[in-house]
Amino acid sequence: MGWVSSLSKKEVAQVAVIGAGAMGHGIAQILAMAGFGVYMTDVSREFMQKGFDRIKWSLEKFVEKRTIRKEEMDAALARIKLVEGLPDTVSNVDFVIEASPEDLALKKRIFSEVDAHAPPHAIIASNTSSLSITALGSATKRADRVVGMHFFNPPQLMPLVEVVKGADTSDQTAQIALSLAKKLGKTPILVKKDVRGFVVNSVLGYVFNEAFWALHRGEATRDQIDSAVKYKAGFPMGIFELADYVGLDIIDNASKQMAAEYADRVKIAPVVEPMVKAGKLGQKNGEGFYNWKAGRPRIPFELADEFEVDRIYVTAINGAAWLIHEDVAVPEDIDTAMKFGAGWPSGPCEIGDRLGLDTVVARLKELQSRLKESSYAPCPLLEEYVSKGWLGRKSKRGFHTYA
Repeated sequence: MGWVSSLSKKEVAQVAVIGAGAMGHGIAQILAMAGFGVYMTDVSREFMQKGFDRIKWSLEKFVEKRTIRKEEMDAALARIKLVEGLPDTVSNVDFVIEASPEDLALKKRIFSEVDAHAPPHAIIASNTSSLSITALGSATKRADRVVGMHFFNPPQLMPLVEVVKGADTSDQTAQIALSLAKKLGKTPILVKKDVRGFVVNSVLGYVFNEAFWALHRGEATRDQIDSAVKYKAGFPMGIFELADYVGLDIIDNASKQMAAEYADRVKIAPVVEPMVKAGKLGQKNGEGFYNWKAGRPRIPFELADEFEVDRIYVTAINGAAWLIHEDVAVPEDIDTAMKFGAGWPSGPCEIGDRLGLDTVVARLKELQSRLKESSYAPCPLLEEYVSKGWLGRKSKRGFHTYA
């Protein structure tokens, strides 16, 4: 704790980035643009150089668009040092951000080695989108100085960072991570508990599953669901389109993690796993729910009225309520996360307050009764709010309060 206190009294100045791939090079870029000294490493000089070249290309695009001046680009590039070997990369830094592949055993090995060579005061953060921060902290002797910093892709453009506390993460460590994210020009939210999917992927997990079940039961087609979500709800992508974009192998793995943690409320629709086994992974290999070989799919506007989009809303609202009920995040942060991380026009708590929480509970119970699925059971928090008359905008209080 004393070492974290000493760091909080002086500014984070030097940051190591472990991994120069899709996320790592982007994180290194925004750190350098914000004035931090950056030490970037990867498993080979070739990977490091490729990451650096991508940073240079990205900065040149910013210069072309007159977002930054050439002098700013040159200064940012000069702040990035490519370092071979983890020990030398982290030996003189205040903060480490790990951005390696989503493999818990690999990340634990990295964290253990970083712990052995980084200064005692240094904080170690992981850019993981779903793995346990607590488990990563257990690989070190500084679990109080281990935190999640989940950037969104591409980090240069996406405004959200989920700052995630593990079971042992100190409040000071979380505050330093939140402060760092703000200095990078990002909008951070605090995830107070280490749950699978954190906030954005947790809410999206409920939404994906609802769409997959509706398709599996034959209640609606892919195009009907995506049309309603895109053109009526105003989401930037249809649900099946987004699943393809994320990667069906990633969706399959994340769904299984959520089902293992929340067996009482998540029952996986048997839709994605067979596709993954058949080698249909989505956009990255050209075929998933859609055929991407000819470019982005066209979702027909004329089908927007053929799926009841409120089913997506109430599922998302129920998922958000569980996060609040279990003290994972506050309503304001959940709404911010879904708007800035997933591009939703409104957050699920805002939507719930607008629809009326009594209406949301009634709809969930109707779906639970008709489809005989316990996963639609309203979160106790929703029922508590309704019993208190906290119905949303119409009663001046729901997830939020209104004047």
